[in-house]
Amino acid sequence: MGARGAPSRRRQAGRRLQYLPTGSFPFLLLLLLLCIQLGGGQKKKENLLAEKVEQLMEWSSRRSIFRMNGDKFRKFIKAPPRNYSMIVMFTALQPQRQCSVCRQANEEYQILANSWRYSSAFCNKLFFSMVDYDEGTDVFQQLNMNSAPTFMHFPPKGRPKRADTFDLQRIGFAAEQLAKWIADRTDVHCIVFAMTSGQMWNHIRGPPYAHKNPHNGQVSYIHGSSQAQFVAESHIILVLNAAITMGMVLLNEAATSKGDVGKRRIICLVGLGLVVFFFSFLLSIFRSKYHGYPYSDLDFE
Repeated sequence: MGARGAPSRRRQAGRRLQYLPTGSFPFLLLLLLLCIQLGGGQKKKENLLAEKVEQLMEWSSRRSIFRMNGDKFRKFIKAPPRNYSMIVMFTALQPQRQCSVCRQANEEYQILANSWRYSSAFCNKLFFSMVDYDEGTDVFQQLNMNSAPTFMHFPPKGRPKRADTFDLQRIGFAAEQLAKWIADRTDVHCIVFAMTSGQMWNHIRGPPYAHKNPHNGQVSYIHGSSQAQFVAESHIILVLNAAITMGMVLLNEAATSKGDVGKRRIICLVGLGLVVFFFSFLLSIFRSKYHGYPYSDLDFE
C-alpha cells in the first residue's frame, strides 16, 4: 500500500501546483520588494531624524538660540520627520529697521533660552531659534507675516494652531510669560519652575541686593514694582513662608497630640500667632507691590 500511495501523492501535489494562477509569482515578488522598500524607507527616515536632532543639539551646545535662514527653516522646522518642538522668534534686529521692541523682546528671549539651556532638565525635545527678516525674507513671505517680533511654536507633529502663536499684544514678552506659554503648548513644564523660582529669577536677572535712595540714604529691601524684586526680598519671603509653615505645624500638633491640655493650648496659641502675624506681613508686601490689593489682616504700613 505504501509503494502504491507515494506516486499518487506526487500526482496530487503536481495538480495543486498547476492550479496556482499564472501571475501569482510576479505578484508575490512585487509584494516582497514593496516590503523591503518600506522597511528601507523607515530606516532612512529614522536616520534623517537622528541627523537633524544631532545637528540641533550641536548648535544648542554653542548658543542657546540659533539663527535660521530660509533653507534651514524649511529643513529643520517645516520638513518631516520631526519629534521635537521648536520655538521661533521672527524679528528684525538690523539697525536700519529701527525696531526697539525687537531688541527688548530679544533680551527676554535670550534670558528664557539660557535658563532652559543651563537647566538640569535640558533635553532634545525643545529648541529655540530665530529668523531675522533680513536673513529670511522668504520665510516671512511664506508665513504671510508682516509684523515683528512674533513668537511661534512649531509642534512635533502637524501644523501650528492659533494658540501656537504667542499673544504678545495682550500678555507682553516677559521671559516668565513666555515660559508659561511654552509650558502650555509643550510637555516641558519644568521651564516654568525655572523661571518663576525666586532664587532662579535672581540668578538670571542679577538684581541688586537692596536699593539705597541717593537723596535721603534710605535703604529699601522690597521693590515697589510687581515686575521686579531685590535679592533681599527673596530672603524675606523665604523667612515669612518658613514662619507660616512652622505655625501650621504647631496648630496641627496641638490638634492631633494627646498630651496635656494646657500645653496643647499654648502650642495652639503660638502657632496661631505665627500664622496670623507673618501671613499679615506677607499680605502687606503684596499690597506694596500689587497696588490696589484689597486683603489685609494686620496693617504694617
